[in-house]
Amino acid sequence: MKLSDFDFDLPEHLIATRPAVPRSAARMLVAQGASLHDGRVADLVDWLNPGDRLVLNDTKVIPARLTGVRHRDSAQGHVQAKIEITLLEPRGDGTWAALIKPLRKLRLGEQVVFSEDLNATLEGTAEGQGHLRFNCAGDDFDAALNAAGAMPLPPYIASKRPADAQDATDYQTVFARNAGAVAAPTASLHFDDALLQALSEKGVAFTHVTLHVGAGTFLPVKVDDIADHKMHAEWGKVSAQAASEIAETKAAGGRIIPVGTTALRLIETAARSGMITAWEGDTDIFITPGFSFNVADGLMTNFHLPKSTLMMLVSALMGVQGIRDIYSHAIEQKYRFFSYGDASLLLPQA
Repeated sequence: MKLSDFDFDLPEHLIATRPAVPRSAARMLVAQGASLHDGRVADLVDWLNPGDRLVLNDTKVIPARLTGVRHRDSAQGHVQAKIEITLLEPRGDGTWAALIKPLRKLRLGEQVVFSEDLNATLEGTAEGQGHLRFNCAGDDFDAALNAAGAMPLPPYIASKRPADAQDATDYQTVFARNAGAVAAPTASLHFDDALLQALSEKGVAFTHVTLHVGAGTFLPVKVDDIADHKMHAEWGKVSAQAASEIAETKAAGGRIIPVGTTALRLIETAARSGMITAWEGDTDIFITPGFSFNVADGLMTNFHLPKSTLMMLVSALMGVQGIRDIYSHAIEQKYRFFSYGDASLLLPQA
């Protein structure tokens, strides 16, 4: 298939820059087969049955955006330069891969100071990224990063406004546990404690998995033939308990509904044999039309970027024409798009 098969025109005013308040007040478009229904996220309790299971990604977003100063002595005297950094992922040697702007102003061995407690030294570069070693690790690093860093808002929000204190809450799920993501699993942002309680009382079960969402989730697809695209890899884990819960629900006839494309990609990675099992590692699974789903019976997700791998994923679930119809309806009805936008509940079987 061609990249153009997943394109659509989106009016810019439909791109959300702040979330709905409260979270579950966001709108939700339910696609049940070919039938479309307009509602709210709070209505999710009416669309799920006792015995269904939601799969939640419990990754925690780190404040990965840092602004610091590089100091250098030269013939012209003491020179400072402002350096902006977005952390991408920890590397096996203890350094962090990071986007550095401007990378050309930082030499190997030079230090960037972010705060009294946090600085980093450039130890290497590769493929346009820098490898930074910080002056602290473990809990000390977490505390210093939380104090100095800002939430890594998606480019389409960051281009409209800077991250602020409100984003520290808004861009984090209420069930975030395991730190490591540099982008939020955004469908999960719609859940609040009241909705989780209502679903539990309905008899809906929850399973937690972890996939650390990377900045690669925002990378554009640059090939015309989507079969030539290589997915970025992200670390994930499905515990033995999580796999057992999902398998038991399937066996009992309940539906498995992942919340977000990250949760869906992870559980389908863990079920490539046809049956879900415990799994841990880096996944670069690329879900496109024609994919055979072994676990997911539906998906709760936000509305995605044109020509993105996520558009390909939802098209695999609902059909290319089905997604075109869903997105045309969403635009016509002025649903809000992308990370802070509204939700969809995609149920292939009516």
